[in-house]
Amino acid sequence: MMLSAWNFLCNSLNRLDKNVLAVLAVSFSLTAAASAQPQSIDTGKSTLTVRVYKAGVFSALGHNHEIAAPITQGAVDTSARRVELEVRASALQVRDPDASDKDREQIQYTMLGPEVLDAQRYREITFRSTDVEPTGPDAWNVRGNLMLHGETHIVTVQVRQANGHYIGSSRFKQSDFGIKPVKVAGGTIRVKDEVQIGFDIQLAS
Repeated sequence: MMLSAWNFLCNSLNRLDKNVLAVLAVSFSLTAAASAQPQSIDTGKSTLTVRVYKAGVFSALGHNHEIAAPITQGAVDTSARRVELEVRASALQVRDPDASDKDREQIQYTMLGPEVLDAQRYREITFRSTDVEPTGPDAWNVRGNLMLHGETHIVTVQVRQANGHYIGSSRFKQSDFGIKPVKVAGGTIRVKDEVQIGFDIQLAS
């Protein structure tokens, strides 16, 4: 009888151990799945700035352009190494510090109009990553699809992480997206085809 009782107790403990292990395994799986969820970009703390530089014989009469591009929404999945973000074209704001209020207003009108962004027709600017290549400690080259002016092309973004921020830059040509760089005075004052993007992205806590 004592041996039977001992066997019963051992079998019960084995079943209990298996049940506990099963519960723990499910718990760890749920925790891992939760941690793998994408984190939203904090649009209030993140910045994205577009820079276009002047060129031409009389470029001294023109302006380098600095444009704020508020991020409408976006997310980063650090485990899957994916990022996506969206900017509303009409929200871009010319910040040229050396231009007069009147000049900034004219530049803003031209930028959003059919000659450049055509923001009424092409309302959204989006980026969705396709692959990530590590380039060093907390640094990556992120390739992805940029949709701008109704066209989608691959661009490469250099990214590094510092103090909880994702900081980086990218360059591409306006003409790749069907946009003709603005020219005035017979082309003696114009903007360069290349656009430079700089960003500082923070994730929502």
